[in-house]
Amino acid sequence: MKMTEAPGLYVHVPFCARKCSYCDFASEAPPDPARIERYLDALEIELGSLPDDFHPATVFIGGGTPTALGGAALDRLLAAVRSRAPSPVEWTCEANPGSVSPETAARLAAGGVNRISLGAPSFDPAALAFLGRAHSADAIAESVSILRAAGLANLSLDLIYGIPGRSADGLRSDLDRILGLDPVHISAYLLSIEAGTPLAGRIADGEIEADSDEDALEQFDAIRTRLTGAGYGHYEISNFARPGFECRHNLLYWSGGEYLGVGPAAHSHWRGARWGNVRSLDAWAAAGSKGGNPRAFEERLAPEARARETLVFSLRRLAGVHRAEFKARTGFDLDALCGDNLRRLADDGLLVLDVDTVRLADRALFISDAVFAELV
Repeated sequence: MKMTEAPGLYVHVPFCARKCSYCDFASEAPPDPARIERYLDALEIELGSLPDDFHPATVFIGGGTPTALGGAALDRLLAAVRSRAPSPVEWTCEANPGSVSPETAARLAAGGVNRISLGAPSFDPAALAFLGRAHSADAIAESVSILRAAGLANLSLDLIYGIPGRSADGLRSDLDRILGLDPVHISAYLLSIEAGTPLAGRIADGEIEADSDEDALEQFDAIRTRLTGAGYGHYEISNFARPGFECRHNLLYWSGGEYLGVGPAAHSHWRGARWGNVRSLDAWAAAGSKGGNPRAFEERLAPEARARETLVFSLRRLAGVHRAEFKARTGFDLDALCGDNLRRLADDGLLVLDVDTVRLADRALFISDAVFAELV
């Protein structure tokens, strides 16, 4: 666990061209110009209210689909963010194929963005249709070419596995295609079945059947083997990178670092407190315009609970937790905090305990949530 002192800024953009069948994020589709203007007005207010001593080294603009804004609205968004983060080391913006034109890519680069996280869940047209994606498979490669031509070569592609009905050959084909594009970073996420989504409804109605845990594990192992064999470092449960291209912003989350989030549904961890904004764009914007508090919740964990949370998040990194750095950050010795549980999990083959570090065993990566539940 590397000590990370400089904070990060997360910006949530709640607009998409179309809602995907599995999406439970706070977003509206399609974007409405009046709603975008209301959002940007409120975002500028919230950014202006951030503490004077907040100087983020990383920025992550997520959503939603930030590139769905387009044109002058995208320029305004980037200018507002730049006013609070004039020179971040890493500035990531999420994008979806089909919403990345040469003009949009040029605006991103000129606005200060230097890293792109591009949604590329599959290269199979049937899988994209199943997921409700609004782009074709060819649009993924086209978007990569456009972004690189604009100087945005620090590219991450997001792959989804565990899509019902897909064969092993389908996954291998996706891996072939994504490696053929040679991104410097790849995220591989298991399809999550979120309550209230169209996908969850189809499964509940018996129309389709979710992949079994055994099938999903086989896919996870296949992805890990293929990507590490291609030279990508597996540095976090769902993330792989060429050396030096790990996502610095996300490393904040996985090391107990501090960050502030702006926009509806955005979360923050700052000065020992955690909070999350309300999901509703209208409620969030109304609170900001009246000088009120847009938070849905706020909590301040007791020192021991905060230390355990830091341990769990840090264990997501394959390098694990460095004992001395953990104590320096939290004030707790790992053995005194939960030594019995650590040793029991190690005896079960789920953790690896070294003199200096604690990390997940390979066989625990896919069932990490069960391990973490024993440590919180």
